[in-house]
Amino acid sequence: MTFDRARAISFLFLVTVFIGSVPAPASAHPHIFVDAQFEAVAGADGTLSEVHDRWRFDEVFSSSVLIDFDKNQNDTLDPSELEAVAKTVRTSMAKYNYYTNITVNGKAVALTKPDIIRASYENQALILSFSQKPAAPTSLKGLTVFGVYDPTLYTALDFASDNDIKTSGPGFASCKRKVVRPGSKEILAENQAMLTTLFFNDPTGTDYSQLVATRLEVRC
Repeated sequence: MTFDRARAISFLFLVTVFIGSVPAPASAHPHIFVDAQFEAVAGADGTLSEVHDRWRFDEVFSSSVLIDFDKNQNDTLDPSELEAVAKTVRTSMAKYNYYTNITVNGKAVALTKPDIIRASYENQALILSFSQKPAAPTSLKGLTVFGVYDPTLYTALDFASDNDIKTSGPGFASCKRKVVRPGSKEILAENQAMLTTLFFNDPTGTDYSQLVATRLEVRC
């Protein structure tokens, strides 16, 4: 395997052109693992103000990022190197909406590109954090569903606790919230026909990833 090929694999989620070249079996299960935190903020007028994401990557993947970006080879990522990581993420992950997906009454909410992505390297782990705002005023009346997932299934984003996916701000004061963690048996039982169709027609897993992802449902 060449160095360039190894680099592309280790930094897959940042190199969008490589996603399309991954064969279906490889994209069917995660190779990168993330401890995620998510927060949605609502204003007093009942509209969505912004959302915050924080991702802590597993040590194996983080070490591959260190190899790629540690230009001065001091076994850590200095501020300028972290800035390079963040810049790469901001550019390359726009195609995937930064894994952040929101619907209000079934209609997708468009989000702006993060103004800045902050990167740090702590205890052998890469940590990224960023905020996004709705592209247009977004009322939260009805059912709003928040999900953070990789449509290619290559990256597994997990919320260790229900408290890691939360809401804040006066606009959510009278809303009811529920964290949904779909179980594999439940998914198979309720969606067997659809999953069979997806196996043949959606090898990248785009629809399936949404089906199995942990989500936050808020009704206002």
